[in-house]
Amino acid sequence: MTAEQQVAIVTGASSGIGRATALALVEAGYEVVGTSRDVSKAGSVDGVGLIDLDVVDERSVTSAVAQVTERFGRIDLLVNNAGIGSLGAAEETSIAQTRALFETNVFGVMRMTRAVLPHMRSQRSGRIVNVSSVVGFLPTPYMAIYSASKHAIEGYSQSLDHEVREYGVRSLLVEPAYTSTGFEANSTLADEALSAYDVRRRDMGRLLAAAIKDGDDPTVVAKVVLAAATDERPKLRYTAGPQAGRAGLLRRLAPDRIFDQQIRKLNKLPA
Repeated sequence: MTAEQQVAIVTGASSGIGRATALALVEAGYEVVGTSRDVSKAGSVDGVGLIDLDVVDERSVTSAVAQVTERFGRIDLLVNNAGIGSLGAAEETSIAQTRALFETNVFGVMRMTRAVLPHMRSQRSGRIVNVSSVVGFLPTPYMAIYSASKHAIEGYSQSLDHEVREYGVRSLLVEPAYTSTGFEANSTLADEALSAYDVRRRDMGRLLAAAIKDGDDPTVVAKVVLAAATDERPKLRYTAGPQAGRAGLLRRLAPDRIFDQQIRKLNKLPA
């Protein structure tokens, strides 16, 4: 694939990883359409056409994709970046709250993918890059619901890739570690808090805030998304940044017992 006159859609493009990715794609020569739930509050992103899109709304998704195809006549790249986080023990997170998170992080990805695939198949080319996370392959205490959503995207994306490859379409994963964005502010807290988890939940909240503050710049992830979009022989998954690389290495090479110990140590949980 080349970037010449190619058209990209980036969800959640008004800030953080999405904004950095949209800008990187513009610089690489793409026509970029970024999406936000409320463009009037999003501000501008240089060189990016922003449109309203709520990935939890089927009609909104259909309308946005139609706008892009009517204007440009094609879609070459979809970056599924929109998502929300959560913090709290699994037991204290209601099913209703879990379902709401999955509507964005999982079903939102599926809605967008299903909307663009007919266009990509008909032109026999295209790439779908799903922004996952290292928590898509690592256990993450007190973020079990968010982690489950990313595990779901990992399985969906890799399975999809085998289905659509014969049509010239690829489905790929980018897995950042902690990134310096507004993730914490956009995360929901468990809605049925239990005193049994108060201390650990607060500790994990402080760890998360510190890790995000010291995390990779969003441009680090954007460069990896661009690589996934343009590599002549793409990989199924790309870790983004040195932290993510080390996490992937730990998961692949460490024996289960050592891996388990490291997870508890990293998260300051009792042995």
